[in-house]
Amino acid sequence: MFSDNKKNKHMEERASQNIIAQGTKIIGDFNSEGDLRIDGVIEGNLKTSGKVVVGKSGFIKGTLQGADAHFEGKFSGKLMLSGTLTLKSSAHIEGEVVAEKLAVEPGATFNVTCVMKGAVKDTNYGGQQSKKAGSEKSA
Repeated sequence: MFSDNKKNKHMEERASQNIIAQGTKIIGDFNSEGDLRIDGVIEGNLKTSGKVVVGKSGFIKGTLQGADAHFEGKFSGKLMLSGTLTLKSSAHIEGEVVAEKLAVEPGATFNVTCVMKGAVKDTNYGGQQSKKAGSEKSA
């Protein structure tokens, strides 16, 4: 019985994946709740709560908002991710990028203005603790 539930969950996950095949061109806004694989061309605004994978023949020109993105192909525009941007050696990215994490293979083209967002860490230099002014009490 456990394997049936696991199989149904796997089928649901696959059903929520969209594929834009090589030779397909979409012009306009595109929204998706599931993961996307793009081997064709999208010109416009793309928004998804899932992962976006752009194959070697894939190209996005416009705005992409999502969780994670994995590029082997091309992107030109504004890329806003709440998670990780992964660039393979064949990737070519131009424009603006906002992401939490970035992974770039040698050989990738990354001509962008980039902002890394996430929690700001309090750095403790030299083992000294930083104290706020006026927070010490005298005995």
